[in-house]
Amino acid sequence: MARETLKTLFHPFAIGTLSMPSEGERYLFLAAEAGFVPPDGFAATIDTVQGNRAEFLRLEKSGRAPRPAVDGQDYDGALILLGKHKGANEANLAEALSRVRAGGLVVVAGGKDDGVQPLRKRLAGRGLEVEHLPKYHGVVFWFEVPEEAGALVADFAAKPGRVEDRFHTMAGMFSHEQVDDGSELLAGRLPQDFDGNAADFGAGWGYLSVALAERSPRTARIDLFEVDHQALECARRNLSEILPDLSARFFWQDLVSEPAKEKYDLVIMNPPFHQGHATEASLGQAMIRAASAALRSGGRLMLVANRGLPYEPVLAESFREYGETCRNARFKVLWAKK
Repeated sequence: MARETLKTLFHPFAIGTLSMPSEGERYLFLAAEAGFVPPDGFAATIDTVQGNRAEFLRLEKSGRAPRPAVDGQDYDGALILLGKHKGANEANLAEALSRVRAGGLVVVAGGKDDGVQPLRKRLAGRGLEVEHLPKYHGVVFWFEVPEEAGALVADFAAKPGRVEDRFHTMAGMFSHEQVDDGSELLAGRLPQDFDGNAADFGAGWGYLSVALAERSPRTARIDLFEVDHQALECARRNLSEILPDLSARFFWQDLVSEPAKEKYDLVIMNPPFHQGHATEASLGQAMIRAASAALRSGGRLMLVANRGLPYEPVLAESFREYGETCRNARFKVLWAKK
């Protein structure tokens, strides 16, 4: 079911507070999600942008033609659906400000947990005339792009990061400021004598792949699978700079619905366990099943998880053997053999 915030986003047009875009006009929809229905009379072409592969596929299935990254200039307007990551929300706002023509309209919607009100107040504090309406348990606000938007773009643009002084990241990615504690725990338990083909499921910006290759220098190849397009591009850059001689391939893929096509000797992962704002153990369980399907007989899975997540039953279902390598106050490292 589509988020109610999608209806919030189009509400000012539906009630006539904002004029309907005309035929021939172009609107950019950043962080678009499937299920949106523009009100009757909304005649502008809508270019949807979604870097999350799972949502990208849902948009495609709904008849849209999404792009994984923003492109184009001189749009007449932009629509932005806020999410839980402040950095990603601000980056989308900067993209809208830089790609919509002066005088064009930017419309933003989100819920309380998305930081919609602080973002609205911050823009108003920068001198913009920002109007807003509450509706469908969310808030929508809008403003016109000023003639000189460069300072605003610079203020909100995604900030590049550096982790351990060698990994490139971007604000809004998972653990973009420092190595995730769970990943670090798993990295220290990866094999030191591995020489086969490995896959990193949910690779993020590439930390675990680098850790495996550095601990096991004879690793033949690592395939990185990641649902976040921007994170995968950072991983591509990081591995090319840190390990230029490593054979690595990169797949923008939703492993829940798009199974890996090859068989591996080892799968490593720190599986995600959030779907939107909610904790969702089934997402990690689905990735465990995907790992089992991607391993050849005798292949091994190594993963890290929050201690309370119920992954052991699905390991028992999907693998011949499984066990626990270690745990601390927050995480556990699990292994399984196909």
